[in-house]
Amino acid sequence: MLMYARNKVSKPIETTETLSVDFRQMLLAIENAGSFVGNGDINHCKRVAFIASQLAKQLNFSEEKIQFVYELGLIHDCGVSTEHMYANLVSQFDWDGAQQHCIVGYHLLKDLAPFSAFALPILYHHTHWQKLERLDISAEEARFANIIFLADRIDVLAMEHDEKHILVAKEQIFQTIAQYQGTFFDPLIVAAFRSIHKHEAFWISLSDRHIVRYTFKMGLLENNRTLNLHDIKHVSLILAYIVDQKSPYTAMHSIRVASLAKFLAATVGLSDEVCEKIEIAGLLHDLGKLRVPTSILEKKGALTDIERSIMRQHSYDTFEILGHVKGLDEIASWAAFHHEGLNGDGYPFHPPEEEISVEARIVAIADIFQALVQNRPYREGLSLAGVLARLNDDANNGKIDTHIVNLVLQHQQECYQIATGAFGDELSIFRLPEQLA
Repeated sequence: MLMYARNKVSKPIETTETLSVDFRQMLLAIENAGSFVGNGDINHCKRVAFIASQLAKQLNFSEEKIQFVYELGLIHDCGVSTEHMYANLVSQFDWDGAQQHCIVGYHLLKDLAPFSAFALPILYHHTHWQKLERLDISAEEARFANIIFLADRIDVLAMEHDEKHILVAKEQIFQTIAQYQGTFFDPLIVAAFRSIHKHEAFWISLSDRHIVRYTFKMGLLENNRTLNLHDIKHVSLILAYIVDQKSPYTAMHSIRVASLAKFLAATVGLSDEVCEKIEIAGLLHDLGKLRVPTSILEKKGALTDIERSIMRQHSYDTFEILGHVKGLDEIASWAAFHHEGLNGDGYPFHPPEEEISVEARIVAIADIFQALVQNRPYREGLSLAGVLARLNDDANNGKIDTHIVNLVLQHQQECYQIATGAFGDELSIFRLPEQLA
C-alpha cells in the first residue's frame, strides 16, 4: 500500500502491467451488483442462469452455447435499477412494464464488444414466443431470448414456495408453464422443461446454499477471455448507470465523481494509466448503495441509528463486489475507502493514515465535492463557497488530505463545473430512448 503523508505528495508506485481481468469474473460482478437492487432475494439471476443452462443441456446445445446461455442468465436483468421495477417483475407473471428494463439492458450492452452478443437476447427476453418468432432476428437469438424468459418465469413461480415444499409444487409449476406453450414459450423449450422438471435434483439445486456454491464454481472455470482497461471502463459505466438510476437524488453522481477524480489525479501528476484506474474507481465507488433501500436514500429527515448503520455498510459492499475480481484489487480499495478519514473518523475499515493511498484520498475528496453540490432529499446543493468551506473544515480536522484540498482551491472553478456537469458529462455514453432516460 502506498505510503502518503497528509501534507506531502509522495510518488505513487507505477503499475508495470496493463490492467486485465477475467471476463467471467467481471460478468459475475455485474450480476452481484445488480442482485442488490431487490433488497431481499439476491440470487434470482443466479437461479435463472442455472435453469437456462439446464434447459440448454436438455436441448443438446454445444458446451459453448450452454456457457453463453448461462452467462446471459446472469446479466439478463442488468437494466433493472429500482426496487419498484424489480418487485413488479417478480410478483407478476406477465407485467406490462417488463419491456422497459429489456430496452435499457440492450442499450447498455450493444456497443460493448465482449458483451454485445447478449444485447439482442436481453432486448427480447420478455417477448412472447408467438411474436418473437415473427421478428427479424435469427432463430438462435430468438431461442436464447425465450430460454431466458422461460427460466425467469420458472424461478418466479418457484419463489412462491419455500425450500421445504418446492418438490411438492414442481408439478404445479410445470402445469402453469405448459398453459403458455406456443404463446409465451417455444414448445421445444417447454418440452425440455417437461423432462427436467421431474428431477428432484433440479429443484433442490435452486436453494440458496446450492446456487451460491454452483455460481462460485462456475466463476472458477478457466477461459481465455479477458477485458482490457477500455473494456473495464465501459463495464464500469454500465454499473455506474445502474447505481445512479436507483434514485433521482443520485443521478449522475458516480459519473461526475469519476470525472472529478480523474481531473484531480492528473493535477496531482499521476500517470495516465493510474488516472484511468482512478476514474474507474470513481465510477464504482457507490456500487454498495444498490443494497441500501430507496426509503433511506430518499429520506428527507435525519436517519435513525439503524438506518445510518445500513448506510454505512455500502462501501464495504462495494469492496465485496469488486474484491472477487482478480486484477481489481487496487481499484477495489480506492473505491471502498471513499468514506475513510485520515484521522480514523470514517467507515467501515478505519485503516491507519499511512494505508490510505493518494488514489483513495482523491476519490474521497471527489465524492465529497460532488455530493455537496448535488441536491439531496435533506438539503439543497451547496454553492461553491459552501463546498470549499466544508472541505477546508474537514482538512483542518485531519479527515481529508490538505494538499489535495489546496489543489481543489487552486482549480475551484474547474472542479465545480465538472461536479455540476457544466462541461457536459463526457462519460455519459449511453443514449437511451428519451422516455427511458
